[in-house]
Amino acid sequence: MMTKTVAELLSQEVTLQDVTVKGWVRTFRANRFIALNDGSTLNNIQCVVDFENFDEATLKRVTTGAAIHISGDLVESQGKGQKVEIQVKKLEILGDSDPETYPIQPKKHSFEFLRENAHLRTRTSTFSAIMRVKSSLSFAVHKYFTENGFYNMHTPMITASDAEGAGEMFRVTTLDAKNPPLNKNGEVDFSQDFFGKEANLTVSGQLEAETYAMSLGKVYTFGPTFRAENSNTSRHLAEFWMIEPEVAFMDLAGNMDLAEDFVKSVINYILEHNQEDLDFLDNRLFNEEKTKPQAERSPMRLIEKLKFVTDNNFKRVSYTEAIDILRQSKPNKKKKFKYLIEEWGADLQSEHERFLVEKHFKCPVILFDYPANIKAFYMRLNDDGKTVRAMDVLFPGIGEIIGGSQREERLDVLKEKMKALDIPEEELWWYLDLRKYGTAVHSGFGLGFERLVMFATGMGNIRDVIPYPRTPQNAEF
Repeated sequence: MMTKTVAELLSQEVTLQDVTVKGWVRTFRANRFIALNDGSTLNNIQCVVDFENFDEATLKRVTTGAAIHISGDLVESQGKGQKVEIQVKKLEILGDSDPETYPIQPKKHSFEFLRENAHLRTRTSTFSAIMRVKSSLSFAVHKYFTENGFYNMHTPMITASDAEGAGEMFRVTTLDAKNPPLNKNGEVDFSQDFFGKEANLTVSGQLEAETYAMSLGKVYTFGPTFRAENSNTSRHLAEFWMIEPEVAFMDLAGNMDLAEDFVKSVINYILEHNQEDLDFLDNRLFNEEKTKPQAERSPMRLIEKLKFVTDNNFKRVSYTEAIDILRQSKPNKKKKFKYLIEEWGADLQSEHERFLVEKHFKCPVILFDYPANIKAFYMRLNDDGKTVRAMDVLFPGIGEIIGGSQREERLDVLKEKMKALDIPEEELWWYLDLRKYGTAVHSGFGLGFERLVMFATGMGNIRDVIPYPRTPQNAEF
């Protein structure tokens, strides 16, 4: 007997004798029709039981959530809604599910309720679709970089440096929390800690990736990063995954080319390989949007939004030009923006970024040459002394999705910038070494993977695109 997945059985063009399948019961109707799902596809396969041929005690155990093993013949379906179904010859209960206590009953559940039952939420159509799309995107990331000559590297998760300079880091320590050793100044003596110094969970693998790019040429990281930022928003997580390529001998223009090509490639991959799941998520979002006031609805459906990215050339606009556009814009003049744009140097909010993409240019936008004082120390200073060679890729619906820059390759300029920001040279001596021994122009960017998954699936909350979200006051599961 051939054991098949539900996806394989549903794709069969012919009837088959003696097939076997295992999965979880979604519903059992009229003591006759079992809807079975095994996670391989959005769709259930209908298994038809002739209840007169089965023990009543066994049939009573066919409840929502139960794991079962079915053997029978795959035949053309008599009813509507499916091409094929299984005429059940043998039914075995592998694992019972108590219908009184099983949380994922066949009815509509709120996303808040499903977050509380995150260990079971992938048994719903929405979350199984999200996680299959996420898996495909992950594969597409590695595929793209491998095919384009990049080497994958694993940067350390425990670090003694703060790449972003924001200071919002989780400490890693083995010191006694109640009675830590103190030095003569009464401060915690980290020389007695496990690493002999203060250590934290990383906020980015970028600095380490730069070191490898300056010998291997093209590298990328794809790993977990951590921010101890007390942001309880629908877009922030304390633990998330980052994709960070770094490339030697590549300037800002090359960096923009890479970001555009990369993001189009991974989105094209899911459009080709996850059509069934994307169609479902597209309809889910469309129905959800219908419940919102007209002004809050997205002008585009999900698949339309994905094709908006893959089918358009990204418009490249300097920060200075963008500020002028925003300052003169109707929403700014009529005070419709929550944050009004009054002068050059303002940090753009997602409402501004979305205006540029959705209303003004009507295509994805790459902003570049930002004011130096709102960007990180490692970004290459322009000749004007005011701006850096930074770039942000802006998408419809969310605003910034990728942030990157040409890195500062000049030792003297980098030292000056670190001094101005009170970053001790001895902390990053190895990073400065790159500028001493064979320095060259190099660039890279960072993409928060879960933000990309949000965009690709149409989900409104980042907690719904990661298996077990880590947020302020929440480390359940």
